[in-house]
Amino acid sequence: MKKVKVIREKTGKEIGRMEAIGQNGNTGLHYDKLDSAISFITEKYPETTKMFQDMQFEQWELFCKKQKDYGPKNISVGSNLETDEEVKLALTGLWFRMNDKMQRFQQIVMNNQEPENESLMDTFMDLANYAIIAQLVKEKAWGK
Repeated sequence: MKKVKVIREKTGKEIGRMEAIGQNGNTGLHYDKLDSAISFITEKYPETTKMFQDMQFEQWELFCKKQKDYGPKNISVGSNLETDEEVKLALTGLWFRMNDKMQRFQQIVMNNQEPENESLMDTFMDLANYAIIAQLVKEKAWGK
């Protein structure tokens, strides 16, 4: 199978189909269609593509720094996410965290309040990372 370059500007690494679309049993896109879509978007929207990849890399760096500081137990509430109840508790905690970020988003954008401690871009990054973490929790892959 041919490899697709993703986040190539920062890492130079290539990833395969299963890494690009996930390994949760969902067949997702066929590999040739994925490669075609990536090529199409990369050629048609090069600035968007580069910035998207750079932002994802920045999110990955932020994620790693926070995980180094906090570890996975802050999300899993000390559990190993082995039961549906443990997953639900962790997802509920993530909902609270995401809701806090959405409230900040509302204050900044809709209520025209200038942030003092966290920028709108910081809020976006946190929301994006929490959404990915929620998917890992749902799949019981968090902290493993």
